[in-house]
Amino acid sequence: MTTEIRDITIIGGGPTGMFAAFYAGMRGATARIVDALPELGGQLAALYPEKFIFDVAGFPKVLAKDLVGSLAEQMRQFNPAVELGQRVVALEEEDGHFVLVTDTDRHPTRSIIVAAGIGAFSPRRLPQKAAEPWYGKGIHEVVKTPSEYHGKKVVIIGAGDSAFDWASQLAGKAERVTLVHRSDRFRAHAATVKEVERAAAAGQAEILTFHELADVVCADDRVCGLVLRDIKAKTTRTVDADVVLPMLGFVSDLGTLGTWGLTLQKDEILVNSQMETGRAGIYAAGDITSYPGKLKLIASGFAEAATAVNQAVHWVYPEKKVNPGHSSNMAVFGQTDD
Repeated sequence: MTTEIRDITIIGGGPTGMFAAFYAGMRGATARIVDALPELGGQLAALYPEKFIFDVAGFPKVLAKDLVGSLAEQMRQFNPAVELGQRVVALEEEDGHFVLVTDTDRHPTRSIIVAAGIGAFSPRRLPQKAAEPWYGKGIHEVVKTPSEYHGKKVVIIGAGDSAFDWASQLAGKAERVTLVHRSDRFRAHAATVKEVERAAAAGQAEILTFHELADVVCADDRVCGLVLRDIKAKTTRTVDADVVLPMLGFVSDLGTLGTWGLTLQKDEILVNSQMETGRAGIYAAGDITSYPGKLKLIASGFAEAATAVNQAVHWVYPEKKVNPGHSSNMAVFGQTDD
């Protein structure tokens, strides 16, 4: 299906992309968000919806999912089109504008802002074939509602921040938390590792190093335990499990973006101070960008989104100023226009 042409199409529905959609509406431009994920929020929604964020201006602390909800409410003042579950497969030019092609639709647009974070990403799955049939039946890639795991036996596989964060948060609430890793080297922050070690000392958790998944034990079409292999002793043991959380990181892919004539370096888009990418009419913002002094923070992404939108609006409508002035004086919000 070919959709209605928009002034700005934003690739990526994370915090930066959502703020860009709001800002586009504030500047009087029509906008569209396209994202491969099934819901808005990017990594915040897909990887850590229940974690607190402490460095967003104006919020002493805010749950990731609540920040996503506020950003969605903010941008919907201007009714941007939102196209979810669509992976970008090509970019074409037609009749003086771009056409962003996804695996289902064609989206005409006068300009593009790439706010795709680290590109299209998905949680890294367990490599053992025995695990594959049990995804959604006891093995879950993302923690959506932690309270569902209270009073249950939870096994977490991994050694990074997500693994230890959830082990720490669920210890004392779940009946038992078991963290499994192939070595005794952890990638998580030392403070979080110590929290889980304290929970283990208190009998609320267990850390099994030098172990890996060997098989899944099931009953009534649900996971009820795991067979773990001790890679040093070459022995196996069975642990009870109601829930298995593989926290193995994620895989990302720039996909077709690498063929668009953008200035790329190590899977990132090099931009200048105007968020220009090296191809006229295409801008970028957020974690996918690189420039001297770059900080990969949500706060930085918001500022970059504003810059990218202002430049895109001026490129599409040269008569419009790059600088929008202060929002407190804008007629669009019912205030006295400058």
